[in-house]
Amino acid sequence: MKKIIVAILAICVAAGLQARTTYKFYPNTELRPDKTIFLYVPDNKKEIKNALKSIDDPVHAKKAETLALTMEVESGLDEPENMFDPNGATLNINKYARFDLYFPKNPNGKMFVVCPGGGYNCVCHYIEGVYASDWLTEHGYTVAVVKYRLPNGHHSIPLTDVQSVFYYCREHQSEWGIDKIGVMGFSAGGHLAASASVLYDDDETRPDYSVLFYPVISVTEPFGHVYTGQKLIGNYDQLRDDNPEECERLINRYQLHKQVTSDTPPTFIVLTSDDREVNPRNGLSYYEALLAHDVKAEIHCYQTGIHGFGFDYYKFNPNDWLGAARDDFFATLERWLNTL
Repeated sequence: MKKIIVAILAICVAAGLQARTTYKFYPNTELRPDKTIFLYVPDNKKEIKNALKSIDDPVHAKKAETLALTMEVESGLDEPENMFDPNGATLNINKYARFDLYFPKNPNGKMFVVCPGGGYNCVCHYIEGVYASDWLTEHGYTVAVVKYRLPNGHHSIPLTDVQSVFYYCREHQSEWGIDKIGVMGFSAGGHLAASASVLYDDDETRPDYSVLFYPVISVTEPFGHVYTGQKLIGNYDQLRDDNPEECERLINRYQLHKQVTSDTPPTFIVLTSDDREVNPRNGLSYYEALLAHDVKAEIHCYQTGIHGFGFDYYKFNPNDWLGAARDDFFATLERWLNTL
Protein backbone atom coordinates (compact mmCIF):
# COMPACT_ATOMS: atom_id res chain seq x y z
CA MET A 1 0.00 0.00 0.00
CA LYS A 2 2.82 2.39 0.89
CA LYS A 3 4.41 1.83 -2.55
CA ILE A 4 1.08 2.54 -4.25
CA ILE A 5 0.65 5.82 -2.34
CA VAL A 6 4.21 6.89 -3.19
CA ALA A 7 3.60 6.07 -6.86
CA ILE A 8 0.36 8.07 -6.90
CA LEU A 9 2.08 11.06 -5.28
CA ALA A 10 4.89 10.87 -7.83
CA ILE A 11 2.38 10.86 -10.69
CA CYS A 12 0.57 13.87 -9.21
CA VAL A 13 3.82 15.81 -8.80
CA ALA A 14 4.85 14.98 -12.36
CA ALA A 15 1.45 16.05 -13.68
CA GLY A 16 1.69 19.31 -11.76
CA LEU A 17 5.14 20.03 -13.17
CA GLN A 18 3.95 19.28 -16.69
CA ALA A 19 0.98 21.60 -16.26
CA ARG A 20 3.30 24.41 -15.25
CA THR A 21 5.86 23.86 -18.00
CA THR A 22 3.76 22.97 -21.05
CA TYR A 23 2.97 25.81 -23.43
CA LYS A 24 1.13 25.93 -26.71
CA PHE A 25 4.01 27.40 -28.72
CA TYR A 26 7.79 27.21 -28.39
CA PRO A 27 10.43 29.13 -30.38
CA ASN A 28 12.78 27.28 -32.73
CA THR A 29 15.73 27.88 -30.42
CA GLU A 30 16.89 26.58 -27.06
CA LEU A 31 18.22 30.02 -26.15
CA ARG A 32 16.76 31.31 -22.89
CA PRO A 33 17.44 34.53 -20.98
CA ASP A 34 20.05 34.77 -18.27
CA LYS A 35 17.66 36.94 -16.28
CA THR A 36 13.96 37.76 -16.40
CA ILE A 37 13.02 40.92 -14.56
CA PHE A 38 9.41 41.89 -13.87
CA LEU A 39 8.65 45.59 -13.71
CA TYR A 40 5.59 45.69 -11.42
CA VAL A 41 5.39 42.45 -9.46
CA PRO A 42 5.71 43.12 -5.70
CA ASP A 43 9.09 42.37 -4.16
CA ASN A 44 8.11 39.09 -2.62
CA LYS A 45 9.53 35.64 -3.49
CA LYS A 46 6.08 34.06 -3.56
CA GLU A 47 4.70 36.81 -5.84
CA ILE A 48 7.64 36.44 -8.23
CA LYS A 49 7.28 32.66 -8.31
CA ASN A 50 3.55 32.98 -8.99
CA ALA A 51 4.25 35.49 -11.76
CA LEU A 52 6.56 33.03 -13.53
CA LYS A 53 3.88 30.34 -13.30
CA SER A 54 1.19 32.69 -14.60
CA ILE A 55 2.77 33.95 -17.81
CA ASP A 56 1.94 32.11 -21.04
CA ASP A 57 5.54 32.29 -22.20
CA PRO A 58 8.21 29.55 -22.28
CA VAL A 59 10.97 32.11 -22.89
CA HIS A 60 12.10 33.21 -19.46
CA ALA A 61 14.94 32.61 -17.05
CA LYS A 62 14.62 29.83 -14.49
CA LYS A 63 14.48 32.42 -11.74
CA ALA A 64 13.17 35.94 -11.91
CA GLU A 65 13.62 39.25 -10.13
CA THR A 66 11.41 42.30 -9.90
CA LEU A 67 11.85 46.05 -9.83
CA ALA A 68 8.56 46.34 -7.94
CA LEU A 69 7.70 49.62 -9.67
CA THR A 70 4.36 51.34 -9.17
CA MET A 71 2.00 51.61 -12.13
CA GLU A 72 1.15 55.27 -12.46
CA VAL A 73 -1.33 54.53 -15.28
CA GLU A 74 -3.49 51.41 -15.57
CA SER A 75 -4.28 49.90 -18.97
CA GLY A 76 -7.52 48.24 -17.92
CA LEU A 77 -6.42 44.89 -19.39
CA ASP A 78 -7.49 42.33 -16.80
CA GLU A 79 -7.52 39.12 -18.84
CA PRO A 80 -4.57 36.71 -18.41
CA GLU A 81 -1.74 36.73 -20.92
CA ASN A 82 -2.42 34.56 -23.96
CA MET A 83 0.08 33.50 -26.62
CA PHE A 84 -1.96 32.84 -29.73
CA ASP A 85 0.46 31.99 -32.54
CA PRO A 86 3.86 30.36 -33.21
CA ASN A 87 5.57 33.74 -33.56
CA GLY A 88 5.15 34.20 -29.83
CA ALA A 89 2.45 36.84 -30.28
CA THR A 90 1.10 37.47 -26.77
CA LEU A 91 -2.03 39.38 -25.81
CA ASN A 92 -2.90 41.19 -22.57
CA ILE A 93 0.59 41.87 -21.25
CA ASN A 94 -0.07 44.09 -18.27
CA LYS A 95 0.82 43.45 -14.62
CA TYR A 96 3.48 40.92 -15.62
CA ALA A 97 5.34 43.30 -17.95
CA ARG A 98 8.97 42.26 -17.93
CA PHE A 99 12.25 42.18 -19.80
CA ASP A 100 14.60 39.33 -20.57
CA LEU A 101 18.35 39.88 -20.31
CA TYR A 102 20.80 37.98 -22.52
CA PHE A 103 24.54 38.23 -21.91
CA PRO A 104 26.95 37.26 -24.73
CA LYS A 105 29.99 35.02 -24.23
CA ASN A 106 32.24 37.66 -25.81
CA PRO A 107 30.74 41.08 -25.05
CA ASN A 108 31.64 43.99 -27.32
CA GLY A 109 30.63 46.76 -24.92
CA LYS A 110 27.35 47.55 -26.67
CA MET A 111 23.76 46.74 -25.77
CA PHE A 112 20.31 46.77 -27.33
CA VAL A 113 16.94 47.31 -25.69
CA VAL A 114 14.67 45.40 -28.09
CA CYS A 115 11.00 46.27 -28.69
CA PRO A 116 9.07 43.53 -30.54
CA GLY A 117 6.09 44.56 -32.64
CA GLY A 118 2.44 43.58 -32.72
CA GLY A 119 0.42 46.68 -33.51
CA TYR A 120 0.28 47.62 -29.79
CA ASN A 121 -2.27 44.79 -29.65
CA CYS A 122 0.19 42.00 -28.85
CA VAL A 123 3.94 41.48 -28.51
CA CYS A 124 5.56 39.15 -31.10
CA HIS A 125 8.61 38.22 -29.11
CA TYR A 126 9.97 35.18 -30.99
CA ILE A 127 11.05 36.48 -34.41
CA GLU A 128 11.45 40.00 -32.97
CA GLY A 129 12.80 39.06 -29.56
CA VAL A 130 14.50 35.78 -28.76
CA TYR A 131 15.62 35.22 -32.39
CA ALA A 132 17.03 38.75 -32.49
CA SER A 133 18.82 38.02 -29.21
CA ASP A 134 20.32 34.87 -30.70
CA TRP A 135 21.98 36.83 -33.52
CA LEU A 136 22.89 39.83 -31.38
CA THR A 137 24.54 37.84 -28.59
CA GLU A 138 26.51 35.81 -31.16
CA HIS A 139 27.90 39.17 -32.30
CA GLY A 140 28.76 40.34 -28.80
CA TYR A 141 25.73 42.49 -27.93
CA THR A 142 24.06 42.38 -24.54
CA VAL A 143 20.28 42.38 -25.02
CA ALA A 144 17.15 43.31 -23.08
CA VAL A 145 13.93 42.19 -24.78
CA VAL A 146 11.01 44.20 -23.42
CA LYS A 147 7.64 42.51 -23.08
CA TYR A 148 5.95 45.83 -22.46
CA ARG A 149 2.43 46.53 -21.24
CA LEU A 150 -0.05 46.90 -24.05
CA PRO A 151 -1.60 50.38 -23.96
CA ASN A 152 -5.31 49.74 -24.65
CA GLY A 153 -5.59 53.44 -25.53
CA HIS A 154 -3.38 54.63 -22.64
CA HIS A 155 -0.61 56.11 -24.76
CA SER A 156 2.11 56.62 -22.13
CA ILE A 157 2.26 52.99 -21.01
CA PRO A 158 4.64 51.30 -23.52
CA LEU A 159 7.20 54.11 -23.51
CA THR A 160 7.14 54.24 -19.70
CA ASP A 161 8.08 50.54 -19.62
CA VAL A 162 10.90 50.95 -22.13
CA GLN A 163 12.28 53.94 -20.25
CA SER A 164 12.20 51.93 -17.01
CA VAL A 165 14.34 49.30 -18.74
CA PHE A 166 16.76 52.00 -19.87
CA TYR A 167 17.08 53.30 -16.31
CA TYR A 168 17.86 49.79 -15.06
CA CYS A 169 20.41 49.13 -17.80
CA ARG A 170 22.13 52.49 -17.32
CA GLU A 171 22.39 51.72 -13.61
CA HIS A 172 24.15 48.42 -14.35
CA GLN A 173 26.09 49.21 -17.52
CA SER A 174 29.44 49.68 -15.75
CA GLU A 175 28.97 46.38 -13.97
CA TRP A 176 28.24 44.70 -17.31
CA GLY A 177 31.06 46.47 -19.18
CA ILE A 178 28.63 48.35 -21.45
CA ASP A 179 29.69 51.62 -23.09
CA LYS A 180 26.63 52.31 -25.24
CA ILE A 181 22.98 51.27 -25.13
CA GLY A 182 20.82 51.47 -28.23
CA VAL A 183 17.26 50.57 -29.09
CA MET A 184 15.89 48.19 -31.73
CA GLY A 185 12.26 47.94 -32.76
CA PHE A 186 10.02 46.18 -35.25
CA SER A 187 6.78 47.50 -36.78
CA ALA A 188 4.76 48.94 -33.84
CA GLY A 189 7.82 48.10 -31.76
CA GLY A 190 9.65 50.28 -34.28
CA HIS A 191 7.22 53.04 -33.40
CA LEU A 192 8.03 52.42 -29.74
CA ALA A 193 11.79 52.40 -30.41
CA ALA A 194 11.49 55.61 -32.45
CA SER A 195 9.38 57.11 -29.62
CA ALA A 196 12.21 56.27 -27.23
CA SER A 197 14.57 58.03 -29.66
CA VAL A 198 12.63 61.29 -29.95
CA LEU A 199 10.52 61.49 -26.77
CA TYR A 200 13.15 60.60 -24.17
CA ASP A 201 13.06 62.31 -20.78
CA ASP A 202 16.78 62.72 -20.08
CA ASP A 203 20.26 61.44 -20.96
CA GLU A 204 19.58 58.16 -19.18
CA THR A 205 16.55 57.32 -21.32
CA ARG A 206 18.03 58.61 -24.59
CA PRO A 207 19.27 55.69 -26.72
CA ASP A 208 22.80 56.00 -28.09
CA TYR A 209 21.64 54.58 -31.45
CA SER A 210 18.50 53.12 -33.04
CA VAL A 211 17.79 50.26 -35.44
CA LEU A 212 14.28 50.26 -36.89
CA PHE A 213 12.74 47.38 -38.84
CA TYR A 214 9.73 48.27 -41.03
CA PRO A 215 8.65 50.83 -38.41
CA VAL A 216 5.32 52.52 -37.94
CA ILE A 217 6.19 56.22 -37.84
CA SER A 218 2.95 57.96 -38.79
CA VAL A 219 -0.43 57.13 -37.22
CA THR A 220 -2.65 58.93 -39.75
CA GLU A 221 -3.47 58.76 -43.44
CA PRO A 222 -2.30 58.93 -46.17
CA PHE A 223 0.51 56.46 -45.37
CA GLY A 224 0.42 56.02 -41.60
CA HIS A 225 -0.76 52.95 -39.72
CA VAL A 226 -4.03 54.07 -38.16
CA TYR A 227 -4.69 50.73 -36.41
CA THR A 228 -1.47 51.05 -34.42
CA GLY A 229 -2.23 54.66 -33.57
CA GLN A 230 -5.72 53.87 -32.29
CA LYS A 231 -4.45 50.99 -30.15
CA LEU A 232 -1.97 53.44 -28.64
CA ILE A 233 -4.08 56.57 -28.32
CA GLY A 234 -7.69 55.39 -28.56
CA ASN A 235 -10.44 55.68 -31.16
CA TYR A 236 -9.82 58.92 -33.03
CA ASP A 237 -13.48 59.71 -33.70
CA GLN A 238 -14.44 59.25 -30.07
CA LEU A 239 -11.44 61.27 -28.90
CA ARG A 240 -12.34 64.11 -31.26
CA ASP A 241 -15.88 64.13 -29.95
CA ASP A 242 -14.68 64.24 -26.33
CA ASN A 243 -11.75 66.63 -26.66
CA PRO A 244 -10.67 67.58 -30.20
CA GLU A 245 -7.67 69.64 -29.07
CA GLU A 246 -6.28 66.81 -26.93
CA CYS A 247 -6.88 64.33 -29.74
CA GLU A 248 -4.87 66.40 -32.21
CA ARG A 249 -2.12 66.95 -29.62
CA LEU A 250 -1.72 63.21 -29.08
CA ILE A 251 -1.84 62.37 -32.77
CA ASN A 252 0.81 65.00 -33.47
CA ARG A 253 2.98 63.73 -30.60
CA TYR A 254 3.10 60.26 -32.13
CA GLN A 255 3.75 61.46 -35.70
CA LEU A 256 7.37 60.65 -34.98
CA HIS A 257 8.92 62.14 -38.11
CA LYS A 258 7.67 65.47 -36.79
CA GLN A 259 9.49 64.97 -33.47
CA VAL A 260 13.00 64.43 -34.86
CA THR A 261 15.64 66.95 -33.74
CA SER A 262 19.38 67.30 -34.13
CA ASP A 263 19.71 65.33 -30.87
CA THR A 264 17.92 62.25 -32.23
CA PRO A 265 20.30 59.26 -32.06
CA PRO A 266 22.04 57.82 -35.15
CA THR A 267 19.58 55.51 -36.87
CA PHE A 268 19.63 52.50 -39.20
CA ILE A 269 16.35 51.69 -40.99
CA VAL A 270 15.47 48.57 -42.99
CA LEU A 271 12.34 48.26 -45.15
CA THR A 272 10.96 46.20 -48.02
CA SER A 273 9.22 47.57 -51.08
CA ASP A 274 6.48 44.92 -50.97
CA ASP A 275 5.40 45.64 -47.38
CA ARG A 276 1.61 45.83 -47.59
CA GLU A 277 1.09 46.08 -43.83
CA VAL A 278 3.17 49.14 -42.94
CA ASN A 279 3.75 51.45 -45.89
CA PRO A 280 7.52 51.91 -46.45
CA ARG A 281 6.86 55.64 -46.60
CA ASN A 282 6.77 55.49 -42.79
CA GLY A 283 10.47 54.65 -42.62
CA LEU A 284 11.26 56.99 -45.52
CA SER A 285 9.58 59.93 -43.77
CA TYR A 286 11.65 59.31 -40.65
CA TYR A 287 14.84 59.05 -42.71
CA GLU A 288 14.07 62.35 -44.45
CA ALA A 289 13.52 64.02 -41.08
CA LEU A 290 16.86 62.64 -39.84
CA LEU A 291 18.62 64.06 -42.91
CA ALA A 292 16.91 67.41 -42.44
CA HIS A 293 18.37 67.60 -38.93
CA ASP A 294 21.84 66.33 -39.86
CA VAL A 295 21.46 63.12 -37.86
CA LYS A 296 23.71 60.24 -38.86
CA ALA A 297 21.40 57.80 -40.68
CA GLU A 298 21.34 54.91 -43.12
CA ILE A 299 18.38 53.27 -44.85
CA HIS A 300 17.97 50.07 -46.89
CA CYS A 301 14.84 49.07 -48.77
CA TYR A 302 14.95 45.53 -50.17
CA GLN A 303 12.75 44.61 -53.09
CA THR A 304 10.99 41.72 -51.35
CA GLY A 305 10.51 40.52 -47.80
CA ILE A 306 6.95 41.67 -47.06
CA HIS A 307 6.16 42.59 -43.44
CA GLY A 308 7.56 40.98 -40.35
CA PHE A 309 10.73 39.27 -41.61
CA GLY A 310 12.60 40.31 -38.47
CA PHE A 311 15.18 37.71 -37.47
CA ASP A 312 13.10 34.80 -38.74
CA TYR A 313 15.94 33.66 -41.00
CA TYR A 314 17.28 30.32 -42.25
CA LYS A 315 18.63 29.34 -38.83
CA PHE A 316 15.04 29.16 -37.57
CA ASN A 317 12.92 29.07 -40.73
CA PRO A 318 13.83 27.62 -44.15
CA ASN A 319 11.31 29.99 -45.78
CA ASP A 320 13.05 33.25 -44.94
CA TRP A 321 10.94 36.06 -46.38
CA LEU A 322 14.01 38.20 -46.93
CA GLY A 323 15.47 35.39 -49.04
CA ALA A 324 18.75 35.99 -50.85
CA ALA A 325 19.05 39.48 -49.32
CA ARG A 326 19.40 38.11 -45.77
CA ASP A 327 23.19 37.75 -45.73
CA ASP A 328 23.58 41.16 -47.34
CA PHE A 329 21.34 42.63 -44.66
CA PHE A 330 23.33 41.03 -41.82
CA ALA A 331 26.62 42.24 -43.30
CA THR A 332 25.24 45.74 -43.81
CA LEU A 333 23.83 45.97 -40.29
CA GLU A 334 27.05 44.67 -38.76
CA ARG A 335 29.13 47.15 -40.76
CA TRP A 336 26.94 50.07 -39.67
CA LEU A 337 27.00 49.05 -36.02
CA ASN A 338 30.79 48.87 -36.14
CA THR A 339 30.89 52.56 -37.08
CA LEU A 340 29.25 53.62 -33.83
